Amino acid sequence: MRLHIIARGKIARSPEAELVDRYAKRIAWPLKFTELPDVGGTIPAPLTPSRDVVLDERGRQLSSEEFAAILSRWRDDGVREARFLIGAADGHGDDLRGKADLLIAFGAMTWPHMLARAMLAEQLWRATSIIAGHPYHRSG
Repeated sequence: MRLHIIARGKIARSPEAELVDRYAKRIAWPLKFTELPDVGGTIPAPLTPSRDVVLDERGRQLSSEEFAAILSRWRDDGVREARFLIGAADGHGDDLRGKADLLIAFGAMTWPHMLARAMLAEQLWRATSIIAGHPYHRSG
């Protein structure tokens, strides 16, 4: 299953970009990044079948194990692409949130959208490591 991060805003050269790259290089699953302007632009058409995960402050707060279990189930069910949508500073509109297969939040605090990319990349690495039985993740 391909993991596709679709994010608003340009990350360019930054400490956050270095973190994203660090984790992206470790993820064994196919991974794609798409950057859109802060406003406008077209979200790429999904592969069929796919699932859309919208990062939103009103989303579910999942443990790493729960997140891994969802990705594993989707992969096993034949989902070809899991798309992770990160909004700009103002987040997402009601229409996109309403169409999402899953809304997730990284805690109750608000995080800068550029840092959210790095956090998502780390959690994707952690989830795929959990699924593979790699010792990176130590639950306790």
